[in-house]
Amino acid sequence: MTGSGFYQKVLQSNWQQRDSIAYLLIKNGNIPRFLRKLVPVKISYLDAATQRRYRAKIYVTKDYLSIGTDNDWARVSLTPITAQKIADKFNCFLPTAKIVDEIYNAAKVKLEPVPMYAFRDSSVTMWQHHLIIEGQRSRKKRLIAGIKKDIVIAGKLSSYPKNDRVAIYGWHRLNGKPIQPVFTGHVNWYVDYSHGVRLIYRKIKLNGKWMDYEDVLKDSVLRKIIDNEGFTNYYRYPNAWK
Repeated sequence: MTGSGFYQKVLQSNWQQRDSIAYLLIKNGNIPRFLRKLVPVKISYLDAATQRRYRAKIYVTKDYLSIGTDNDWARVSLTPITAQKIADKFNCFLPTAKIVDEIYNAAKVKLEPVPMYAFRDSSVTMWQHHLIIEGQRSRKKRLIAGIKKDIVIAGKLSSYPKNDRVAIYGWHRLNGKPIQPVFTGHVNWYVDYSHGVRLIYRKIKLNGKWMDYEDVLKDSVLRKIIDNEGFTNYYRYPNAWK
């Protein structure tokens, strides 16, 4: 299915229907080829206590999760539950706020955010926002950032007993400052045009050796390479629905 065809199909759909259709398409490989090849992002961290330098390399999708073909594709906004299921399917994880910053710093294509205000959670607005970004992008094909708020994993999510929130962060302006600090005010079924899903390969190359991202986050020193919250015990969103 093409990107324009997807949005025609979900034009009148609610969020549940849109998420379900998107999940099946992406799970079955209905994504443009440029999303299939991850690109490296280098991170350097100096531990102040030991003066030891850590060098890490993460592998990320060049753009946000999209549906379609190389010639007709579109970015799609999803709930965190569906985003997590897709990440699991492809051996990936959702970024931390620090990773979002690192990707922005490494991006070769940085675009000014374009807020929209009417019918923010509608498929129509999601499609229109995609077209606006494409006009800005003007066929530039390298690692892109500044176009969406990322769905992120964040320790703040652990404070909600029902485990029913989404954390979003980012949408950096051209001055490098994010519009959206880490925000957990939305329930986990809420999604609007500004939300994007960036996948990160779950294996991180750290000082030349591969480590799983959860092991990195569980280490009191190593976690600072990819997280700046101080403490993170929220590694993934629960699969609350099928």
